Amino acid sequence: MRIVFLGDIVGRSGREVVIQELPALKSKLSVDAVVVNAENASHGFGLSPAIAQDLFKAGVDVITLGNHSWDRKDIIPYIRENPKIIRPLNYPPKTPGAGHYIHMLPNSKKLLVINAMGRLFMEPLDDPFRMVDELISKYRFGIDVHAILIDIHAEATSEKAGLAHYFDGRVSIVVGTHTHIPTADYRILSSGTAFQTDAGMCGDYNSVIGMQKEAAIYRFVTKMPGMRLSPAEGLATLCGLIVETDDRTGLAKRISPIRLKGDLDPILPKWD
Repeated sequence: MRIVFLGDIVGRSGREVVIQELPALKSKLSVDAVVVNAENASHGFGLSPAIAQDLFKAGVDVITLGNHSWDRKDIIPYIRENPKIIRPLNYPPKTPGAGHYIHMLPNSKKLLVINAMGRLFMEPLDDPFRMVDELISKYRFGIDVHAILIDIHAEATSEKAGLAHYFDGRVSIVVGTHTHIPTADYRILSSGTAFQTDAGMCGDYNSVIGMQKEAAIYRFVTKMPGMRLSPAEGLATLCGLIVETDDRTGLAKRISPIRLKGDLDPILPKWD
């Protein structure tokens, strides 16, 4: 199975680069499933139902969220009706939506997608390690589900790496989101799980993590709220990764970053 994961979509420019580039990317790399984090897709804060629909039409299979899940109130009724949009698993039990989704491929293979949120420097949620552990114990890896992807939406690199090593050999992919900067540590861990600390963002990198520079810098320099943060709207870079898994074991065989357009050097694997 070939799985593409795209990091946090930020604002209009991020949405546009994903919608424009994804169909050709899927065809060129023979992609089986696409998962994207879209918690910043609507003006940098939250996800609207209309944008979610546009992403699904472009070829996205599952959408993950994060700490900005509820910034758009219209997503609350929508997420109840659309299980392909998942919010962090470790929110309280009565929170709308679900923290995981099983995507069925046309060939009947199943991809379990899990969204979890870190706790270091983040909201005081339940333990993501324990909750993911409890969830995956319900499925026979490589039998009931052919691959498992975890989007760990967290601030601390240590927490992301800790979670990846904890689940090494028990899931296919652990990929970090939230910090919007692509890390260079993409690799397959010792027991077969593909890992990258942060996939980066789909957005304009001529910015401060996707937001217009002037307002962000003003806040740092003055410690005053000042201007409202808004997404940068220049040419965006599509950022993410692709992983090829073994259908029998569910473990990763290959991993490569993906970067297209924008300010960052392009990377596109040449896989047969």
